Amino acid sequence: MTAPADVPALGGRHCPRCGAPTGEPPARCAACGYETYCNPRPTGTVVILRDETFLAIRRAREPRKGYWDLPGGFCDGFEHPAEAAVREAREELGVTVELGDFAGMFIGSYDFQGERLPVLDCFWLATITAGEIVLDPSEGSEFTWLPLDDPPEMAFPSMDSVLRELVVRRSSVRLAS
Repeated sequence: MTAPADVPALGGRHCPRCGAPTGEPPARCAACGYETYCNPRPTGTVVILRDETFLAIRRAREPRKGYWDLPGGFCDGFEHPAEAAVREAREELGVTVELGDFAGMFIGSYDFQGERLPVLDCFWLATITAGEIVLDPSEGSEFTWLPLDDPPEMAFPSMDSVLRELVVRRSSVRLAS
């Protein structure tokens, strides 16, 4: 599958092993045979619900600075997305969370250093089990509880998708409080 025409070309036009020119991924290096791909990067994100609302933080940095966001982020190395979701909630909110039901997985994109990278966004319902919310100012400038039935446009379309999915599935999922 190739990126849409409006997506800037990805880097990696040189072999990471030997440095020879390769072209756009997927590519096989003619010099050493190394193959490169443009695979989605996994993320782990929590959706913390309270009554008919969800916790959102206002992004303090690009991309999409100023938009409402859900606590989460990229997996480290071989970290499982569920572990990343718990870690990211601790780092961004200063709280400990317990994951509940898996809320969904969506293909998305993330603009980074002039490139649009594919991501695999994984979402879990979560409950705060310890601590008070203290935002990391490098991640969020404020937090609030927004209505699940009428959320604003979120920082990333996959977040809009998971919130819509939760409204549809409301009666069949355990809504964390």
